[in-house]
Amino acid sequence: MKSVYITRVGGPEVLEVRDLPDPEPGPSQVRVRVQAIGINFADILMRMGLYPGSPTPPFVPGYEVAGIVDSAGSEVRDLGPGSAVVVPTNFGGYSDTLVAEASEVFPIPPGKSAPAGAALTVNYLTAYQALVHQGNLQKGQSVLIHGAAGGVGIAAIQIARLLEARIYGTASSSKHDYLRKQGVDVCIDYRRENFAGRVRERTGGRGVHLILDPIGGDNFRRSYKSLAPGGKLVMYGFSAASGGRTRSWPRLAWHFLRTPGFSAMDLMTSNKGVIGIHLGRMTQEKELLRSHMTQLVRWWAEGRIAPVVGASFPMALAAQAHEYIQDRKNIGKVVLTPN
Repeated sequence: MKSVYITRVGGPEVLEVRDLPDPEPGPSQVRVRVQAIGINFADILMRMGLYPGSPTPPFVPGYEVAGIVDSAGSEVRDLGPGSAVVVPTNFGGYSDTLVAEASEVFPIPPGKSAPAGAALTVNYLTAYQALVHQGNLQKGQSVLIHGAAGGVGIAAIQIARLLEARIYGTASSSKHDYLRKQGVDVCIDYRRENFAGRVRERTGGRGVHLILDPIGGDNFRRSYKSLAPGGKLVMYGFSAASGGRTRSWPRLAWHFLRTPGFSAMDLMTSNKGVIGIHLGRMTQEKELLRSHMTQLVRWWAEGRIAPVVGASFPMALAAQAHEYIQDRKNIGKVVLTPN
């Protein structure tokens, strides 16, 4: 088998393909020949040494794959060779072969592709957690989605559309036409416009009910001020700290110093809420995540959500894929293909 390792903290050049023996499944496991690997911004932060809880290099990153079962353990009854599956992984996903507990993989619905499956797990679980489980977004309410053209952003748009919410989205202007077709009601160019001012303008000064913010730093403060009474800010990333190819301590310190501390008294008097999501720290919540994933697979099978793959790179070109994402070129998910 081949795997892509983060060999040390640094730029995309630290990614290296290595050969390893094929793993063998245990009694309750399946072995999957991987057809598509989802890349997440967390992988880039890991490579830069900015992701809390990631292993010490060298290690194999990756939180999600899709492929075909080619071997099953003696205790496995429902997943035989030839089964197409989506596999959430806790690291190790940048591989062309892996083993997983049979109870923790999900079938790919008939007619759906492996690349779309690799685009499902992290993005849609994050969006579902933010909008449904913790955000409790209701029909007719409004949501502002930062990074609306990214993987989580598009997942959030599709779920918010199912909830019949009014959708605001920030992205560069070149992506606005696409976002409008996806269902965004108000597109905001974060490079040229003050999103907080646009939100106040379009809501009569009231603000929106829910905001999804993966940016961090001062953006958290401006998002919080853009909430309506009773609104919630969901923070699920800190991309502001990753502006270059490699880690910059001055840039990191600058954005951390500009990150707001939320006052308990202000939260109470403003009737606002602040929520944090770190999907990688929820891996022990297996039943909760399984229930969310089961719902998402059902929606996918019914055509109510449709993971968007914006670009695909061979696994050997993982470094170029990371550069593509850091250059903000992607619309939707970027995946690696082992073959």
